Formats: sequence, structure tokens, C-alpha cells
Amino acid sequence: ATTFCQGGSVTLTASVNTSYLWSTGATTQSINVTTSGSYTVTVTNGNGCIAISSATTVTVNPLPTATITPSGATTFCQGGSVTLTASANTTYLWSTGATTQTINVTTSGSYTVTVTNGNGCTAISLATSVTVNPLPTATITPSGATTFCQGGSVILTASANTSYLWSTGATTQAIN
Repeated sequence: ATTFCQGGSVTLTASVNTSYLWSTGATTQSINVTTSGSYTVTVTNGNGCIAISSATTVTVNPLPTATITPSGATTFCQGGSVTLTASANTTYLWSTGATTQTINVTTSGSYTVTVTNGNGCTAISLATSVTVNPLPTATITPSGATTFCQGGSVILTASANTSYLWSTGATTQAIN
């Protein structure tokens, strides 16, 4: 075919003769074409007679732009999400199997999208990595009985984490 997507090519071949001169300057019987344009060949036979071919038009359609734009941070805590949006094109195929322009992501992974433009040319985006961090474990361990007489006390200790905020406003791992 003489119409194809960027990155493709077509071989144009002249009829068998003694010599060839293509509009590109090539002097071989065949040329490999990768750019749009109008191509002709001048041929000479064994008797020295010359003929010029009619023009062959080659159309090279551009590839679409394949990018992913996240709606926010791509690293977040479990329970959160991020929307990934592909650049505007005609069709979409995400690595998840989704075929919409946007997807909502709630799990860790590497996401790509294959887009197709109106000319039928396709491109694959670079991967967008999403990291979903697990929630911490929040438990309280009492040092003794949690029912006691006035004047008594119990120490409440939270499970080991990075920071703490008790319902009392305290910010230490343990409260009395």
C-alpha cells in the first residue's frame, strides 16, 4: 500500500530496463520509500529510448500522541484512587483491558495505554506507575483491667506506627 503509518515503508519498483533515475536521485530498479511525496522514475532501454513513469503518491500518516495524565498523586494510601487520562485519540486500549479515555486506579501497578488515531495509526504510552500503600494496623493494648475504681489507672498502648493521635489529643504511643 502507498498509504501507511509513520515507521512503515513501501518499495517502489520500476519495470525492467537498462537504467533508472528516480525523482529522489536513486539509480536502482527499486527504492524504499518512508516519507510522503510524489515519486517518478525515468527509465532508459537498451536502444537508448527514454520514458518517464506517471507519479506514484505515497502518504505517510503520523502516529498519534500516547500520553497518560494522572488526576493527582500516583502514590497514595489504600482506599484512595487516581484517575489516569489518555491523550485525545479515536480509540483506547489500556493494559487493564479498559477501552475508555480515562480509568480509575485503586491498585498498585504499571499502567499503559495503546491509542489509535483517525488514520488507524497506533502508539503505546510510556508506563505510569501507581503505588498503593497499605493502611497501618491500629490496635490498643491495655496494661491491665479497663474497669477499675476511681483513683486507679490503666496504660493504653497503641500498636507500633510512625505517629499517633489519641481521642484525648495525646500524640504518644501510650497514655495513662
